[in-house]
Amino acid sequence: MTYPPPPGDPYGQQPQQPQQPQQPYGQQPQQPYGQQPYGQPAYGAPGYGPAPVTGYASWIQRVGASIIDNLVYLPFVLLAVIFGRGTDEVTGAPTVTGAYYLFVLLGVIAYGFNRWFNGGKGQSWGKKALGIRLVDASTGQPIGTGKAFLRDLAHIVDGIICDIGYLWPLWDQKKQTLADKIVSTVVVK
Repeated sequence: MTYPPPPGDPYGQQPQQPQQPQQPYGQQPQQPYGQQPYGQPAYGAPGYGPAPVTGYASWIQRVGASIIDNLVYLPFVLLAVIFGRGTDEVTGAPTVTGAYYLFVLLGVIAYGFNRWFNGGKGQSWGKKALGIRLVDASTGQPIGTGKAFLRDLAHIVDGIICDIGYLWPLWDQKKQTLADKIVSTVVVK
């Protein structure tokens, strides 16, 4: 047995729920999900500035770091010299073997990684061992790989006149070489 639909509902549907009342004048409209009711929050506090320079690295620290860096390449040079030499069987003339190129390539890769660390982190392996780092003179941040490469090229200027540029940190106020002055870098503790 079926019941007839209630009067006023010709299609047999459920009656609709009553609508929510309109917001009275003067109240804030409802906010979307997750949004703050009183506007957006302000920006956070500004980030930290550059790290304070605690002091410039001494000339002897810089020389020590350079010696450590060069000791890293020494095994590759020695291995290239020892195993890279050969003799032509027909003429008896000295030749270069594949081992020479291998050790030279490995040395170049090690040099590249060291330069990359020097620019990206401010510390080559030698600088890290001695607790010093290379930074931009104005920002105090690492200089990046490109600027580190330019600094290496600028070291040519240090050696032009009897290597006087390498001695420059001995009397310079910021203990910079000429290459450091050219690319605006300092080595700090």
